[in-house]
Amino acid sequence: KPNRRDFILTATTAAGAVGVGAAVWPLVDQMNPDASVKALASTEVDISSVQPGQSITVIWRGKPVFIKRRTQDEINSARAVDLSELKHPEKDEDRAKNPEWLVMLGVCTHLGCVPLTDKGDYNAWFCPCHGSHYDTSGRIRKGPAPTNMEVPKYEFVNSNTIKIG
Repeated sequence: KPNRRDFILTATTAAGAVGVGAAVWPLVDQMNPDASVKALASTEVDISSVQPGQSITVIWRGKPVFIKRRTQDEINSARAVDLSELKHPEKDEDRAKNPEWLVMLGVCTHLGCVPLTDKGDYNAWFCPCHGSHYDTSGRIRKGPAPTNMEVPKYEFVNSNTIKIG
């Protein structure tokens, strides 16, 4: 039958468990991202003033993001490319949710430089550091870069706003 000693042992164990939990919780909680990091997780960009053929650069998570409003000629040229010519074959339709808008990280996949806009052999992006040329879909066409420029997770909030992240 239970006696006083069993009760004291159970009560002490329960109090100890609560104490350990109270001591460990701050250590676990401090590993969660703070509000400033959570705020960087996504960003909304007003694209209402971007004209066809123009490109803007925004910063997201400390990296440049290129947002280009492509002309019909740029879209046609991106879609006319034979995928067998590409080092990293990706359809333009898979890279741009809305053909008019291309959203991608503005980071060369060779060594992380920031390519120049409206330059290079394809009049799109060119990384002067080592000579990587990208087309109007951000795909590597010439030079040492191994892959296409990365397309981040993004969505259209409305016709004037893109949410990245």
